[in-house]
Amino acid sequence: MKNKLEAETPDADRLSWREQAVARSLDSARLRAESRVQRFLDAAIELLNAGPSKDFTVQEVVERSGQSLRSFYQYFGGKHELLLALFEESVRSTAERLRDVTAQEDEALERLHRFVVEYYLMCRPVEAPKTVVSVRPPLIAEFAQQLLTTHPKEAARAFVPLVALFEELLDEAVAAKAIREDLRRGPTVGVVLEVIMFNAFSSTIGGSSVRPDDHSSAEELWKFVLYGIGNITPD
Repeated sequence: MKNKLEAETPDADRLSWREQAVARSLDSARLRAESRVQRFLDAAIELLNAGPSKDFTVQEVVERSGQSLRSFYQYFGGKHELLLALFEESVRSTAERLRDVTAQEDEALERLHRFVVEYYLMCRPVEAPKTVVSVRPPLIAEFAQQLLTTHPKEAARAFVPLVALFEELLDEAVAAKAIREDLRRGPTVGVVLEVIMFNAFSSTIGGSSVRPDDHSSAEELWKFVLYGIGNITPD
């Protein structure tokens, strides 16, 4: 039988890396811990956005944050945990933005349409508004690809806010009979999100110019998704 302390201890697998970092401090110092963790995250974002290089050292983060190395390791086990926290923050803010914009549509299929188009545009290799994604999209996409390959469990946990929103939109579209009912949720969500994220770089790979206000590529991707999951077929 677990004792009281063990019963009240949060399950690490249920917490985000940011939450784990903050939870390592005493409850009485939680607000101070939140502030310190955020300063480390802000410093890392500034370093990532400062130039073309995506690399930085823990010491550089510590110096830019104005805190100590000891303090850094109080909250993070190393650079990898810091990157995971940054990735989770980016996914969370992206999901919040997508929830806001999809809520503007009245029809279930149009909400799904808006999700695909807006998420594609957010992932484009151009400068995104800071209120949407704090770290440059190419760096987030590259880290996501590495994470999905090397740490699938951690990646799945990081993507929870985005996956949850897309599943909601799929369920609404199924209820409205706008898309097929026989879709398996897990594989469908994973395939569509991966297609959106990594096809956002197709123009760059093909040598085309990338413009943040060009919706034509986003609409083409939407048609690709719709003909795969929808109840309609192309003319």
